[in-house]
Amino acid sequence: MSTVKITIKKNGPYRVEAPEGSIELVDADGNKYDLTGKPAFSLCRCGGSVTKPFCDGTHSRIGFQAAESAVKRADGTS
Repeated sequence: MSTVKITIKKNGPYRVEAPEGSIELVDADGNKYDLTGKPAFSLCRCGGSVTKPFCDGTHSRIGFQAAESAVKRADGTS
């Protein structure tokens, strides 16, 4: 089984790491992104990247602030 790791970078992107060919990234219309040669990539979460869905570093220029910590559910389950 392939291991996929997604790391939430502080005030930055989602960093995705997985063996090449084990992840499929698809847009809202069902079109697949070519991830050939990309065992790791970063996904934008600030909304400012011109290369969406990929991060281009805009978050650092616009001062993006995000909540990185997981939040426990009010009912005590997670």
